Amino acid sequence: MRATLLYGADDVRVEDVADPKIQNPTDAVVRIVLSCVCGSDLWPYKSLPPTDDPRHMGHEFLGVVEETGSAVTGLKPGDVVVAPFVYSDNTCAYCREGLHTSCRHGGQWGVRGVDGGQGQAARVPQADGTLVRLPVGEDSDLLPDLLTLSDVLCTGYHAARTAGVTRGDSVTVVGDGAVGLAAVISAKLLGAERIVLMGRHRVRTDLGRAFGATDVVAERGDEGVARVRDLTGGEGTRKVLECVGLKDALAQSFGVVRDGGTISRVGAPQYPEVPFGFGDFLRNITLTGGVAPARAYIEELMPHILDGSIRPGRVFDRTVDLENIADGYRAMNEREALKVLVTP
Repeated sequence: MRATLLYGADDVRVEDVADPKIQNPTDAVVRIVLSCVCGSDLWPYKSLPPTDDPRHMGHEFLGVVEETGSAVTGLKPGDVVVAPFVYSDNTCAYCREGLHTSCRHGGQWGVRGVDGGQGQAARVPQADGTLVRLPVGEDSDLLPDLLTLSDVLCTGYHAARTAGVTRGDSVTVVGDGAVGLAAVISAKLLGAERIVLMGRHRVRTDLGRAFGATDVVAERGDEGVARVRDLTGGEGTRKVLECVGLKDALAQSFGVVRDGGTISRVGAPQYPEVPFGFGDFLRNITLTGGVAPARAYIEELMPHILDGSIRPGRVFDRTVDLENIADGYRAMNEREALKVLVTP
């Protein structure tokens, strides 16, 4: 089959790799119908040292079950399924607590002999626990929306949930990328009354308004903080969802959060130290967040997509076929595209 491999910074190739096969009784083989490029894929795309042992790329995909192992009981060939961005058994103590990212028998796509999601097919370990059946056909117009359940929508939702967003809340979303826009959707879904989106890309912030943002602040740094505080009577918002992953974005989050408020950070952090000083400690700020256990949220969010109340698939603003995925990486890295959809 054909699959996406990363040989180093700015060196994405599509090459022939071994066809996936059942290796364990709990495996399934899925023919991939849709996948996409994630913002987190751009970090190694910009920085991976050259290697002769390329990284298999992709962790967001949906497709059709082709084959199942002898221990798989909840799936059958022909089922349309979505895969969360990590696999898990959905039965261990961590999974039962909703922390599938820490599953004792789970792992990541594209490493240790597991296929990546940016290819024509994938072997799925722990298939019963990982894959979620979708009540649509493989030609459904809802597939782009349902693909967001693999990662981006659930990550935005994790930001809102861990921040404790409730009805009537005031929320600031830092970052107008796909995760930030998903966080806007999620804050609105949880009943936030005021949602301030901090971003400077007009096309993206316009989409954020369509998703439920009540205010947009294009300024950054101290100027952006002052603007949010001006909008909120000098106080800031009770909840802040940091969806970038850079230190400056977190510092900005501390600037716009109300005393006694909560910051949830879900942007993959590209820094080792957290700027949480004594002054912020005195303000009784709570810092939370982390990697989203997407599997825990899929069944909760899916009905909102199926009934049309949310359309998160609108974050996909470019589509490429698998053979041209390198151009999709380039377009996202150069901010020509928000999020790229990939067809095999």
